[in-house]
Amino acid sequence: MALKFYNSLTKKKELFTPLHEGRVNMYVCGPTVYDHPHIGHAKSYVSFDVIVRYLRYLGYKVRYVQNITDVGHLTDDADAGEDKIIKRAQRDHVEPAELVETYTRSYFDDMDAINNLRPDISPRATAHIPEQIELVEKLIEKGLAYASGGSVYFDVRKFKEYGKLSGRKQDELEAGARIEINPEKKYPADFALWKKAEPGHIMRWKSPWGEGFPGWHLECSAMSMKYLGATLDIHGGGLENMFPHHECEIAQSESANSVPFVRYWLHNNMVTVNGQKMGKSLGNFITLKDAFKKYHPLTIRFFILNTHYRSPLDFSNEALDAADKGIERLHNTIKHLRARLNFAKDGTTPPDINEKLEHYKKVFMEAMDEDINTSAAIAALFDLSKEVNTLLNSAQEYSKKCWEDIDSLYQQLGGDILGIIPKTFSTGASNEADTLTKVIGVLIDTRCELRKAKQWQLSDFIRNKLMEAGIALDDKPDGTTWKRTK
Repeated sequence: MALKFYNSLTKKKELFTPLHEGRVNMYVCGPTVYDHPHIGHAKSYVSFDVIVRYLRYLGYKVRYVQNITDVGHLTDDADAGEDKIIKRAQRDHVEPAELVETYTRSYFDDMDAINNLRPDISPRATAHIPEQIELVEKLIEKGLAYASGGSVYFDVRKFKEYGKLSGRKQDELEAGARIEINPEKKYPADFALWKKAEPGHIMRWKSPWGEGFPGWHLECSAMSMKYLGATLDIHGGGLENMFPHHECEIAQSESANSVPFVRYWLHNNMVTVNGQKMGKSLGNFITLKDAFKKYHPLTIRFFILNTHYRSPLDFSNEALDAADKGIERLHNTIKHLRARLNFAKDGTTPPDINEKLEHYKKVFMEAMDEDINTSAAIAALFDLSKEVNTLLNSAQEYSKKCWEDIDSLYQQLGGDILGIIPKTFSTGASNEADTLTKVIGVLIDTRCELRKAKQWQLSDFIRNKLMEAGIALDDKPDGTTWKRTK
């Protein structure tokens, strides 16, 4: 098989072919940094992190750009309202730059915790004002934008394909305008490229049209062009940004350059709470920092990846509890495997083990090739674990290479690609966690041998002593796992 993506522009799955062989230029809309990130943000950025990981695993050289919106994002996501950064800064009695630094650090701290790779470039809107002004000037020179009252607007009637991503028609745009008629605009659907800064507006820059600030949509076009060129291979973002944000990006970018802006538009669906979108404006969000107080960050990542990126993900404590148990089962198998690996000596190799490992890898890759179906890919990992637990609980001594090959496959599929299997389970500077895992693995192996020899009293003795020490064993048909009880 070959990698296919569902392209939001064409509304179908397409074989992925980058513009330049072996290279992928990818842009993802980043956060507006006026608060701590929540689980909805994690859904988006974990989804695109896995896409970057998989592309690199396939051998592509990926340049991944994800912006930081630190100006110009208005509270109603249109051309009116207050800048979200300024509104929060005024509420907290801090400078906007101070607020931005605080929440940018918070964002990267949480993304690191959840095991997202850092973007290659994280450009800030405020650091690219000259590029944005230059783009506006280019559009005016082409007769596609106009200055009015100190602001500049894009004339959507000049771009005949406006609405091609969202499927909205020009007459629908006029009838469905969400804001009051702005006398500065020639047409209600025209969007702001540059906004005049009214008296008292804190964030402002000099421009040919007077002091002002860039429109929200402008930054992504200007920065993606600067670092990735006029045509991007992949542009990602949340489904809620398809209109107006991404639609406006297409209009201004293709009008400026006269070439297609994006080859593959990828949109992740949202996190919901009781069927309603999770969001700060609705007050129903759960910050990642709060979630981390109860759940390991990899549990959150596992929870997200158990649903396809284009499907909604309904948040509940029950769902996270189930995810916690699921990743614990997966990790326990790997802990047991690594304990066996550390003590392995010469032994036999199952005659069909290589074929079986290739089978599970093939199933995993087929799932990923089918528009990054992480849910099916995780299912393949659990099927692999059933096979591994059977080997771990057999009376046969297997070779160190056998265990190394299995662990290597886990590292490739669950570690390098999905990011849910760590290279080590140690939580501190010491190796105490690894040592405990190894010791428990030896006790489980010993107990398994005792049970096969029908020495039930000694077998129960090990179980009971481990329970007294806060370690509960769980015997299942495909093997024995363990977890802490205190």
